[in-house]
Amino acid sequence: MSTDPSTTKGGLRLANARIVRRALFATVIVGGAAIGAGLFTFTYARGGSYLTDDPAACANCHIMQEQYDGWVAGSHKNVAGCNDCHTPPGLIGKYLSKFENGWKHSFAFTTGRFVDPIQIHEGNLAIANRACVNCHQGQFHESANLYGDSDSIQCTHCHRGVGHGANPANSASFFLKEAHNNRSRKVSP
Repeated sequence: MSTDPSTTKGGLRLANARIVRRALFATVIVGGAAIGAGLFTFTYARGGSYLTDDPAACANCHIMQEQYDGWVAGSHKNVAGCNDCHTPPGLIGKYLSKFENGWKHSFAFTTGRFVDPIQIHEGNLAIANRACVNCHQGQFHESANLYGDSDSIQCTHCHRGVGHGANPANSASFFLKEAHNNRSRKVSP
């Protein structure tokens, strides 16, 4: 009397073992491909450079070349790098900000949904503004209060091109002129 092994308890274990092995094999292949693609992309995009404080890393992306060139020619080159103005102080805040921006930038560039020329978002503008205030404490002049109290000063309103000063349309004098011209039209809240 012979029995079919696939209908016995041992045969079921053998069939289940084959399924598990195939699933494990598929998982290893898919996981390995994902890790390989990620490592390739990280290497191709020079991802390691973004973990440094080297401002040249910001120019890895073609869309940032104008900002980098402006920084090189600007007044802050010898006193502040990209991370000094565009990441919060402290190791954790710095790398969380870099990770968040890196993720958003890589997604936008991969999907073609980026704005050219690149524009700073509100959260990053607040980080840059806090950096201005921290470095330039006590250097504010009377026009700083045109738009509210010292806590609401937006340094970049008047000094938009200081960090990236190569473009005349972004120059401080252009925005200072605009601010002073609008001063007489300021409406109190």
